Amino acid sequence: MILKSIALNHFRNYTDMYLEFDKGTNILYGDNAQGKTNILEAVYVSGTTKSHKGSKDKELIQFGEEESHIRTVVMRDGLDYQIDMHIKKNKPKGIAINKMPIKKASELFGILNIVFFSPEDLNIIKDGPSERRRFLDMELSQLDKIYLYYLTKYNKILNQRNKLLKDISFKPELADTLSVWDMQLVGFGRKIIEARKKFIERLNDIILQIHKNLSGGKEELILCYEPNVNEEDMEQELLKNQARDLKFGMTSIGPHRDDMCFTIHGVDIRKFGSQGQQRSCALSLKLSEIELVKQSIRETPVLILDDVLSELDSNRQNFLLNSIHDIQTVITCTGLDEFVKNRFEINKVFRVIDGTVSDEM
Repeated sequence: MILKSIALNHFRNYTDMYLEFDKGTNILYGDNAQGKTNILEAVYVSGTTKSHKGSKDKELIQFGEEESHIRTVVMRDGLDYQIDMHIKKNKPKGIAINKMPIKKASELFGILNIVFFSPEDLNIIKDGPSERRRFLDMELSQLDKIYLYYLTKYNKILNQRNKLLKDISFKPELADTLSVWDMQLVGFGRKIIEARKKFIERLNDIILQIHKNLSGGKEELILCYEPNVNEEDMEQELLKNQARDLKFGMTSIGPHRDDMCFTIHGVDIRKFGSQGQQRSCALSLKLSEIELVKQSIRETPVLILDDVLSELDSNRQNFLLNSIHDIQTVITCTGLDEFVKNRFEINKVFRVIDGTVSDEM
């Protein structure tokens, strides 16, 4: 899989911009707040329909404009795919693949597989459960459209149930309809729990060796899935917690409250690991993600490193760079010094200054 080019129109701080990428290592460098990450964000939106920052569509549009366009060309299995995205302030975004409009965003998933690594990801171990759930959902959704369908349905039903819980306090007679939503929530919730369980099992098979290599053979990292409720107990637990849910107006049971645990020799790294251990675990997780995508789709994903090298010490930098020599990579940084004295071949360099990009190599 190769990201060939991207064109932006009124996206963030770019009025008009076009880039052609090399199939190897691409460097975007420049001072902070010039627009480097905005390019990476546009690539991510092209593959997933969402911003990696969680930004709303209207926030992606250049200030003073009403709409924005992204056009991305990807080569997959020897074929070119053009992804056109039309982002509007007050309407759903329009998406076309090879100039054919698609009705569901899920039809886009799987054309451009991306592994995105930013400094924020280094905190995925010590941050709250929502970040780890987001990791699970984004990776599973890129690899499995059926999971994306289950997740989308589950979230819609969850929102409807939460609305109903609030409405019942004003209209008690609505309580009779709660069981209808419960039944649907349980059905899709069980599918999500089952898929997450299998995903983490597969990830464990990969991450154990990667982390052992990263730690010089000293540490064995194991991921544990921590479901909020077991699939077979979900229906019973929803019923048991119904009074509490009515009191607080929100659903307290289900996979929307799941978590992941990271242990080294039985020690929970989320709570008791050093910052160095937590960062190493996050790095191992991202490298495992790359390998899992390779195994799942028989293609290499596009790797995006957003100013992450500056956050790693030299040993972790070396390990990361030595692990990605066979994959197309787009890297942002503030200067080229670390690469000039460093370890690997650079295929293309772009200079980014205040929303303009020049090709320097």
